[in-house]
Amino acid sequence: QVQLVESGGGLVQAGGSLRLSCAASGRTFSSLAMGWFRQAPGKEREFVSTISRSGISIYADSVKGRFTISRDNAKNTVYLQMNSLKPADTAVYYCAAEEDASWYALQRSSGEYDYWGQGTQVTVSS
Repeated sequence: QVQLVESGGGLVQAGGSLRLSCAASGRTFSSLAMGWFRQAPGKEREFVSTISRSGISIYADSVKGRFTISRDNAKNTVYLQMNSLKPADTAVYYCAAEEDASWYALQRSSGEYDYWGQGTQVTVSS
């Protein structure tokens, strides 16, 4: 079992920044591929970004150039640095983990992930 705990959400004005953190426990963190998803009210959960075990990453087009995902295997934590935030970024952000992922695995589909955090609210005011 993997436990994921997100933190760092909050209320920010448009153009501002936030950094989300997701602390993992229960498995060797370096064996996990990690992802961030978000869900706005009345909308389906959508892919934001993912980082492989090797450290390569991909992003949704809507956040490319503004968000940066990173991982610190020594701290068992994945981060999402969010800059130039827009009201459209308002959502609950979820951290997800794929266990026993291949070294270069990059998954956009939520169905590929085995574990989820409880979510953290991000609200961007205009």
